[in-house]
Amino acid sequence: MAVACRAGERVVEAGAAERGVEAGTAERGVGTPVRVIAGSRRGAALRAPRGRSVRPTSDRVREALFSILVDVAGARVLDLFAGSGALGIEALSRGAASATFVDSARAAVAAVRANLAAVELSADVHALSAQRFLAAARAASRQYDLVFIDPPYRQARALGPVLSTDLTPVLATGARVVVESDRRAPLELALPLTLERVYGDTLIRIHEPDTTDAR
Repeated sequence: MAVACRAGERVVEAGAAERGVEAGTAERGVGTPVRVIAGSRRGAALRAPRGRSVRPTSDRVREALFSILVDVAGARVLDLFAGSGALGIEALSRGAASATFVDSARAAVAAVRANLAAVELSADVHALSAQRFLAAARAASRQYDLVFIDPPYRQARALGPVLSTDLTPVLATGARVVVESDRRAPLELALPLTLERVYGDTLIRIHEPDTTDAR
């Protein structure tokens, strides 16, 4: 599952803004069509939660991200700040073994459940804050191979220190952590950084912590 890049590589996607890849703008697209890109549910339409100020990851950015991840088959996925659930559902469509969706917003939880039902997939959905869920997951000795973190951009800076501490106990050996945030106010995790890419205003970072001695 290694990412084909140098450690800490930073790539600005050429011409992203000109092509309209503006995934990081805070007002983007409640109501913007979101579809599963590939896999068993390819082309399925997903709904975004009503009234949510932070947009779902655009189809183009999701496609680029999963091209980087390459293979998610068999992965145990955790989708924090799940929103529409598009990232976790994309992973399930591409063969992930399981997905757990977490969001504290009722509208988001309702949207995730509706989207899972629409594409006929089963998954755990939790109406909890990320911090509360991670504490419970640690107590239950749960482990994940792939974690998506896409919080409301205005919260990203404050979340970095808390998530850096709370994530490590639930990461399986070889786990990858994918973080989406605004490039102007990034979410900083104190975990080894493998890759960084910019698409318009959206910053994608992939962390691959060494968890062999973490527990």
